[in-house]
Amino acid sequence: MSATPQPSPTEHFLNRELSLLAFNQRVLAMAEDPTVPALERLRYICIVSSNLDELFEIRVSGIKAQLRSHPDQVHADGFTAATTYAAVSAQAKALIERQYQVLNDQIFPLLTQHGIHFHLAPTLDDAQREWAHQYFTQEVLPVLTPIGLSPTHPFPRVLNKSLNFIVELQGEDSFGRQSGVAIVQAPRALPRLVAMPKKISGYPHGFMMLSSFVQSFVHELFPGMTAVGVHQFRVTRNSDLFVDDEEVTDLREALQGELSQRQFGDAVRLEVSEGISDRMLKLLRNEFGLTDADCYRVHGPVNMVRLMQLPDLVDRPDLKFSAFTPRYPKAFESANLFEVIREQDVLVHHPYDSFSAIADFIRLAAKDPQVVAIKQTIYRTGQTSELMESLLGAVRAGKEVTVVVELMARFDEETNINWASRLEEAGAHVVFGVVGNKTHAKMCLIVRREKTGMRRYAHLGTGNYHPKTARTYTDFGLFTSHKEICSDIHEVFQQLTGLGHAKPLKVLLQSPFTLHQRIIAFIEREARHAKNGKPARIIAKMNSLVEPLVIEALYKASQAGVKIDLIVRGVCVLRPKVLGLSENISVRSTIGRFLEHSRVFYFKNAGQEDVYLSSADWMDRNFFRRVELAFPVLDPKLKQRVIREGLTVHLRDNALSWTMRADGSYTIKRASGTKRRASQEILLA
Repeated sequence: MSATPQPSPTEHFLNRELSLLAFNQRVLAMAEDPTVPALERLRYICIVSSNLDELFEIRVSGIKAQLRSHPDQVHADGFTAATTYAAVSAQAKALIERQYQVLNDQIFPLLTQHGIHFHLAPTLDDAQREWAHQYFTQEVLPVLTPIGLSPTHPFPRVLNKSLNFIVELQGEDSFGRQSGVAIVQAPRALPRLVAMPKKISGYPHGFMMLSSFVQSFVHELFPGMTAVGVHQFRVTRNSDLFVDDEEVTDLREALQGELSQRQFGDAVRLEVSEGISDRMLKLLRNEFGLTDADCYRVHGPVNMVRLMQLPDLVDRPDLKFSAFTPRYPKAFESANLFEVIREQDVLVHHPYDSFSAIADFIRLAAKDPQVVAIKQTIYRTGQTSELMESLLGAVRAGKEVTVVVELMARFDEETNINWASRLEEAGAHVVFGVVGNKTHAKMCLIVRREKTGMRRYAHLGTGNYHPKTARTYTDFGLFTSHKEICSDIHEVFQQLTGLGHAKPLKVLLQSPFTLHQRIIAFIEREARHAKNGKPARIIAKMNSLVEPLVIEALYKASQAGVKIDLIVRGVCVLRPKVLGLSENISVRSTIGRFLEHSRVFYFKNAGQEDVYLSSADWMDRNFFRRVELAFPVLDPKLKQRVIREGLTVHLRDNALSWTMRADGSYTIKRASGTKRRASQEILLA
């Protein structure tokens, strides 16, 4: 193995985007895995599309902004915004090309074998075409508005990620106009997948996409003219919201103004159907101010994310992951939940343990006459939420309810604004955290009047208070009445709702104050232990690892002899197994049925085994621009459970675990039969 120079911190400017693309390559590999059920393979295809949408909306839009403002600025790593964009564009195009190959060559034929077939416009027989025409006439045509481009009909405003068609026309209309080009926008109210009757389809489950209806009968929108070409297109726009931390006086009002314009941000990507003519592509490209590098010709539907609904439309459980019922914690079966938590900490591991435990905790607190106050943070919770309804009920029951709602939770801003309004109307104390520091910590504090006086109960988690994602994201949650932990949580709420200097916390680690320096201190402590011949090891599980100083500390610990195992699902710019730099570091990425979301930090500490759960990844934003918490698991049995379920099961995985090479690429060797050890399957069992 040849020596590789240590990456400089500024290499993150390039590596972060490329690492995101590498993660999506791993997700796409699940769509090619024959052991994955057919409809689930389609889901993975769609997940890649959804991830790429966000990559372009946020990350690529940021690179393009740098291209406009500082196109020639050379960063310390030797890259400019232009070279970064070129690298990202090239890899994105290769990934998308492979994605459509998998869809067309593997997934569609496989679904057809199982009786699930997509009828395309050129392949319709007479009966199918007659049915499609009837559906188009009755359901689609009445809501379409064709726009013929002319001096009085300028190019319409195109919503972010919406389905549109550009139509090439020949002939004159009744007014003698010869524009030759029209735009047809697909209203979002129209379903993108339409089931065809079984007798007409010839398959148990036949479908037509909305695009096939339009392509088949678009000529009916332009009577007397000839449609010589109709092509799908879709524009991705900059969706990052900007709020000036220094100028904002009302965050909610500022956000509402920004949200109204999110659908019309600067264009960053244009997806078009493969057969579009060069003339039509140039017209679209010029309209949106894009270059050839921004354009993606695709062999299939441009809005592939919409195929995500297919598994829900088809009753074929044999083509999906087997259903499972999350466990309900035995400790919570007691009639007196608070008595249980007063006696012992309770750990839950979602989705294997039911989210109902958290919902019941809040619901019981809302109804318990001895509970006098509830304090809660909300980052993502969904448009409908039993938990939020319980908080509203607690307010109506006369309890003091304080909710810290993070309005800047990306793509959930509107939902959170709506919940904040409902809570305020009911009489809750609602605050929006700290401008410039997203409140990402997941915590709930219950204050209860008991015979011995006021007592606090708490829940801390690594994931959101969101019942839907709790069924597909892996996360840990801890219920506790530990006095120091509850006291620290109280102090954090005081910081978020009041003013003044932050007091030192007793046991919790907090961003933006202590988490970064303490994590580095823990890593350096392991290095000292290794040098002194004491037991030293680090195992850390997270979503992303990009913070330069933490990476530097890990490199130094590796050189001191510390064995370091990193389980990083997504972005990781650290390079393992580099001679003289990181020989003792391994990096794994678990990609499976569930999205690995929990953050678990283990430090051997000369045999004491310190274990922390956290809401924070090891990223600049989590350490310095967010309110985050890391909390210790103090109960010895629960600590071993976290180590076993959160860490070692992933280190032994030989079915879902990818291993990073020294050059940043990943490899996987899938075992089968009795040798197969899939972490998520083991935890389900």
